[in-house]
Amino acid sequence: MFFELIKFFVYCALIVILSKYVLVPNLRKLAEALSLKAKTVGNISGLATSMPEFLTIVASSFNGLIDTSIINILSSNIINVIQYVASIVLNKNIQSFKNQAIKVDFILVIFTIIIPILFIFLNIEANIEIVPLFIILYFFFMFLNSNAHNLYLKNEDLILENQIQAEGKWRRNNKSKIIKYVIYLILTGVFLFIIGNALGNTLNVLCNDFNVSQTIVGVLLGGITSIPELITFLESQKHHKKLEKQNILGVVEATNNLLTSNVLNLFIIQSVGILLCKFFPLTL
Repeated sequence: MFFELIKFFVYCALIVILSKYVLVPNLRKLAEALSLKAKTVGNISGLATSMPEFLTIVASSFNGLIDTSIINILSSNIINVIQYVASIVLNKNIQSFKNQAIKVDFILVIFTIIIPILFIFLNIEANIEIVPLFIILYFFFMFLNSNAHNLYLKNEDLILENQIQAEGKWRRNNKSKIIKYVIYLILTGVFLFIIGNALGNTLNVLCNDFNVSQTIVGVLLGGITSIPELITFLESQKHHKKLEKQNILGVVEATNNLLTSNVLNLFIIQSVGILLCKFFPLTL
């Protein structure tokens, strides 16, 4: 069992390291090379930082460990919120919460924690019937996010963002760098897939052969797979802190990172886990 635990932590560490030092940085560089806005960069970062959750959910669901995946998602989303608030406080950006768009996004984030807690409290099983509901809720949440930014993000912030975007348009012509980032991302995806498959085998051994609680494994996975989010929350605010007026953009990026990550975790990645556990279980 000790050897399997070592393998578990090694595989998780590799996923986090690849996500932190290769996946997330290259996605950011690709986004900047394409001169994308802070909100879009945040959405892309949220997608990237959800990759560890996706891999661990796929691994656990393939092995029939649906309880592990549920606890993984819930603990990841809770830890993400704690890390986000801590990053806001550390960067002294609490005043940014006066922005209505930020408030709306944060309320949506809180619901990504309330919903799974209600499911657990009401003993609602994570079965295939809830997948359509989760898909609808995903698009509804992203619709609210988009409209909140269109309605409430102040005009001066939009003007500033457009200026920053205009200053970086020269990067669009640097095709060699864009191609390089894309190649890095593809190779990283291949390595992550291989590691995720190995992690799945280890999870299967721990839970089925050594009777380790799925709740314990899920919490451990949630904590480990939330580390990339912390890195991006801090980095996004630091990136936009060169001028005081740009602080709001760092918070916008971090907030969209948080929202995208939590919404993907709960509605999309959890749905994938349910479908895999239902139709493609490797163990009974």
